[in-house]
Amino acid sequence: MKTLIIYNSFHHGNTKKIAETMADALEARVLKYDDVDAYNIVDYDLIGFGSGIYYGKPKNEFVEFIDSLPDVKNRKAFVFTTSGKGKDEYNDPLKEKLAEKGFEIIGSFTWKGFDTWGPLKIIGGKNKGRPNDEDLEHARILAKSLKDKV
Repeated sequence: MKTLIIYNSFHHGNTKKIAETMADALEARVLKYDDVDAYNIVDYDLIGFGSGIYYGKPKNEFVEFIDSLPDVKNRKAFVFTTSGKGKDEYNDPLKEKLAEKGFEIIGSFTWKGFDTWGPLKIIGGKNKGRPNDEDLEHARILAKSLKDKV
């Protein structure tokens, strides 16, 4: 199974940590979204899309990247996000965009990450140390579970 994980990680590297952990578990290639040749995605059986969440949404540039992807058939995908709140619904815009492109979404995951947005910066942020070792182990387990779905 040929797997690619594409991510956007801007402030603290939270999403990058999860992406690299999942890539290791899946023996996948991992790339930042602006290093991806969108037309080469058809070479992969499974593609993970991960983003940090900013103001309750995935970063605009990452959503625009997904908009630029070619339509696909018979390609499976999963999404993952990191945020201060770790809400599952933060993944919905990514799942919707990918489904519009023809991807079959086989997984959707979210983790809490270190957050220093706005007034949180004054108090030193929240979720300090996240994603932690337990979060990364959970990412490994979830990534391995995807193999059975491809």
